[in-house]
Amino acid sequence: MAGRADQGPHPPALDGDGWAARLLDHLRPGARDPRRVVNWLARAVQAAVCLQDADGTLLAGTQIPLDDTLVADVAAGRISSAAVQDGDRHLRLVAVHAPGPRPAAAGLLAVARATPFDRRAAEIVSHTAGVVELLLRERELTAAGRRLRRAASDLRLAILQLLMVQDTVSARRVAAGLWPGLLDTDSACVYIVEGHPAERDGLADDCVDVTHGQALVVRCPAMDGHVIVLSPAAATGERLRTLVGRRPGTFLGGSVRQSLAQTATAYGQAVSALAVARFRPDQAAVYAERTQPARLMDPAALHAWSTAVLRPLDRLPHHTRAELLATTRLGLEFTAVSAAKVLGVSRNTVRARMDRVETLLGADFSDLAVRATAHLALNTEAARTEDLTGGATQPSPARLGDLLASPALRTWARHLLDRLVRDGRDLRGTLRAWIAAGGNAERAAQDLGVHAQTVREHVRGAEPVLERQLLAGGTDLYEVVLAHLALGDLTAPALLRANQGQPDSPVHR
Repeated sequence: MAGRADQGPHPPALDGDGWAARLLDHLRPGARDPRRVVNWLARAVQAAVCLQDADGTLLAGTQIPLDDTLVADVAAGRISSAAVQDGDRHLRLVAVHAPGPRPAAAGLLAVARATPFDRRAAEIVSHTAGVVELLLRERELTAAGRRLRRAASDLRLAILQLLMVQDTVSARRVAAGLWPGLLDTDSACVYIVEGHPAERDGLADDCVDVTHGQALVVRCPAMDGHVIVLSPAAATGERLRTLVGRRPGTFLGGSVRQSLAQTATAYGQAVSALAVARFRPDQAAVYAERTQPARLMDPAALHAWSTAVLRPLDRLPHHTRAELLATTRLGLEFTAVSAAKVLGVSRNTVRARMDRVETLLGADFSDLAVRATAHLALNTEAARTEDLTGGATQPSPARLGDLLASPALRTWARHLLDRLVRDGRDLRGTLRAWIAAGGNAERAAQDLGVHAQTVREHVRGAEPVLERQLLAGGTDLYEVVLAHLALGDLTAPALLRANQGQPDSPVHR
């Protein structure tokens, strides 16, 4: 039988001992392929050769008609080999064992030729069966290794998803078996390493190596080029900086230290820092902890307000409420598609959960002011501390307008938006109109009497001035919206229109 073109000519080896060397040559790295061995055996003994698994599926060679009873005896292990004459054919059947779900079953190496097998031909068949068995074992072990790596990767993603929805107890339980001690901490930092999507597997492996098992390394389900690293170890940031520094075209964004329950917040910070890192010479940046609007409001009043806003969800079972809150937080921070990938659910599921929250809150999430206000309530709920919930008395629910009237908040808002005045273009007016139009450039352009592209350019031009991402949405945009609300440039939204007992409902305004 003719050999494969890429193997070159191999003359029959029955007249010397060279066959053993050529057979062992198939065990070299890069040459380990059962199909190559079967083809070599066919040429070496001038026969038709068939390699099949325990179910009779052809693995290599050519199909040979065989006696079913004899094949069953070999496959079941009742006999390890057989030599028979079937008419003008001389057959050799040898059991080939390989690891698998049925270790008692065996594959079969069958050799058929027109002339009887002499001692040397029988010896070649026997030794070849041993080599094929080794190669099949290696193939299965390699496949098992891939399955284990994939399972470990899926587990790491599952842990991250649990942390993103604040289920730290379950996350610790899942992590304890494979990465003992990794989450035996109250806080951690989140980093995002960005590289070319085609090189992400190697980048993820490098992240695992440099963090020495002290980090949760996850291939981001939402962004193909991102690797998410969550670590409580203080040295992780510097190790990742070193990694990024020696890999051109790779960037690093990191969060400030957050509690594990605030993993979603830390992730958002890392995304913001990554946007800055793309313009840094060292390709890395850590989120700059800046003044946040919520910190300029009275903490007790803010908590009481957010509790009142989210009270309609209190009627739900605890797990359902937590699921809706976590999904909506991510859905407001990112797109529904990205949130779905991070949570491991469909985007329709994300939208259905957010629609349910909209209905319960009497809100319209297409309104940016409503989104910013809901985002404030949800993040206040997520960051709730015992100091605010454990007191004997709770303050009366405050109005949103009262929270926005804080002198400190108004001063912060004025300083932030006044930056836009320095530009010759009317960035502030365009931005206000764009926010009022729900982030729709076409609608804002109609209101302003300009071209939609002008609106987009003004909004894009406002980003470096405000040092915030606006077109991408999320926390940065909502802070700017709250600044407009605090100064009265936009009308404060009324959540819970159907709940007349809520301070921000129309009868209380």
